[in-house]
Amino acid sequence: MARLQLNKSSLAREAAQLRSYERFLPSLDLKRQQLMAERAKAVAEVAALQAEVDRLAAQVGRDVPMLSNRDIDLGGLVELTDYHLAEENVVGTCLPVLDRIEVTVRPYSPMVLPHWVDHVTHLLHDMLTARLRVQVARQRVEVLDGAVKTVTQRLNLFDKVLIPTARANIKKIRIYLSDEQTSAVTRSKIAKRKRGAA
Repeated sequence: MARLQLNKSSLAREAAQLRSYERFLPSLDLKRQQLMAERAKAVAEVAALQAEVDRLAAQVGRDVPMLSNRDIDLGGLVELTDYHLAEENVVGTCLPVLDRIEVTVRPYSPMVLPHWVDHVTHLLHDMLTARLRVQVARQRVEVLDGAVKTVTQRLNLFDKVLIPTARANIKKIRIYLSDEQTSAVTRSKIAKRKRGAA
């Protein structure tokens, strides 16, 4: 770090930096609060979506106990073929948003498979969609966690390092300039007295 210059221009520079730091501090704090509120909403959304997945799993077990029959091959009946994530800008942070989901149901003959397979395909479709939504919601929480951490670090940098340092530098420069002014006045009085005595 450069050595602190003890002069009026350095004092003006430090004062200008302090004003800008103090001006940006409230906006950083507001951004942190907004990100934390958005993170709380995302965590609640993850919990709600996970509850939906659990509800669907319980419904499958309750409504279709015939799935335990290993003689009927349902492997690959319903597959997630494609999905697309878009981005949403929330307080300067790009968050993933599930834009499109494509789930395909493998064609099957209703004459070969039992009648309850139709119900199973609907439930599996809903389950795949719900699980994908949970994954995207968890990604949103991770991104928001990182954003909150970054903004908190910046806020701490301003609040605990830059502002106190600028204030200490201003105080040091003012004391030095005051001492210089006092010493100059004293020197001029001594010189005036010597001229008056001579």
